[in-house]
Amino acid sequence: MFHIDVNPIAISFGFLEIRWYGIMVVLAVIAILAISLVEAKRLRISEEDVYNIAIWAIISGVIFSRVIHVIDRWDYYAMHPAQIVGFEGVAVYGAVIGVLLAIVVYCLIKKLSIWQIGDMVAPGALVGMAIGRVGCVLNGCCYGLPSDAFCSLIYTNPRTYAPLDIAVLPTQVFHIIWNLAGFGVIWAVRKRLNPQGTVFLLYLAIYAAGDLTIRFFREGNIWILGMQQAQIIGIIILLVTVPWLVVRVILHRFRVKKEASPEQLIL
Repeated sequence: MFHIDVNPIAISFGFLEIRWYGIMVVLAVIAILAISLVEAKRLRISEEDVYNIAIWAIISGVIFSRVIHVIDRWDYYAMHPAQIVGFEGVAVYGAVIGVLLAIVVYCLIKKLSIWQIGDMVAPGALVGMAIGRVGCVLNGCCYGLPSDAFCSLIYTNPRTYAPLDIAVLPTQVFHIIWNLAGFGVIWAVRKRLNPQGTVFLLYLAIYAAGDLTIRFFREGNIWILGMQQAQIIGIIILLVTVPWLVVRVILHRFRVKKEASPEQLIL
């Protein structure tokens, strides 16, 4: 087992506190932007569009991550309405939804391909999510169920969000490993996937599948059907993205085969 005695507050200036989680979120945004710029060059997307999308995606992602978190914990916030507006608690799926809405709106206004922009952002998004989960490890949030497994974490700092001196599964680490593995897969095959949007749909499916599974081993509020809110969202995403992905790939291959000349088919 691993003992973690890290103060979630990295820097304190009087009443101002900077948490490790916030620092990791900033690093995650930087990583997403850096990888998106690399992909933008390959896909011939202007840097100006990348930076503009980043600004609106950050704003929308922050707002929706908070909204989804408040909905998930409404029993608490109904009793403490003054705490609804704040940053103590966010939901990853809320950030994903917010970013997607920002991308869709921006693409519609600028008449850009939503699929192409989605493909550009997808690889970096998984790296950003992995970095964000490092913040969860240090913060003590998103911890797993009590367990005596050799890989369990024991938090000992009184400021942590995790239960003190109780061994819990390192579900934050599970998320990190899954997201980095997903990035490796997407990065390796991204140039061979067609049509546009395939990389983006694959990213959604990979993330949803991992998050859905890991949450069975993680503490969380039961929402409906014995599952957490994020698991229901994950199931919906899988039910939409997997068939959509398969149909788009099949139709694309059929279209390419139909347009190919007899000589090309022989070769």
